[in-house]
Amino acid sequence: MDETALIVAHGQPSDPLPAAAEIEALAAAVGSHLPGWRLRAATLAEPGALAREVAAAGRPGIVYPLFMAGGWFTRTNLPRQLAAAGGTGWRIAEPFGTDPAVSDLTVEIAREALSHRPAPAILLAAHGSFRSPAPSEVARAMAARLSEETGLPCEAAFIDQEPQIAARARLMPEALCLPFFAARGGHVVEDLPAALAEAAFRGTVLEPVGLDPRVPALIARAISALGRA
Repeated sequence: MDETALIVAHGQPSDPLPAAAEIEALAAAVGSHLPGWRLRAATLAEPGALAREVAAAGRPGIVYPLFMAGGWFTRTNLPRQLAAAGGTGWRIAEPFGTDPAVSDLTVEIAREALSHRPAPAILLAAHGSFRSPAPSEVARAMAARLSEETGLPCEAAFIDQEPQIAARARLMPEALCLPFFAARGGHVVEDLPAALAEAAFRGTVLEPVGLDPRVPALIARAISALGRA
């Protein structure tokens, strides 16, 4: 019988279906790298989605959190929602953004972009959190590594906490902006462009890390490794 993995993301509460479709497409791409597995997807923002996918799986599997950090969402909220959805016995993988392979990929993305269009600095745009320090800690550690490995100044800035993206972008208007996000949601398509426009940012803005074409294989390796553990 095939093993099951369920990719779970935040989603977009105000408009859950487009985000759900994006995560479903990601699950299909990950599944192409995992013969013998059934890949499913759900967002926490879509009512009933988690319970639906847990029930459809038929037996416990692996939950892969498409989150950029640990903290309250992955340590408390996700296990609680999973239990409420009937997901007893499911194993929860470490979040996407904490995988060392994601850190390696982020460095590679920056290097590739800089080779085509040099920039004086890097602005790592991230979500942040008013609830937990974990998201900002991951982003700041990533910014420090980018600075060390590229030799350029790199600053992390946030949507949900200080320093705000607009404030940092105003100080580095020609930087390379690397969105440290797992998916394309409202923060990426609305909040980030608005903040950069407010700052009169003139630099290059890349796609979010989670949309890189190498990500499905990376997630597949993480799921496979946990499945063998």
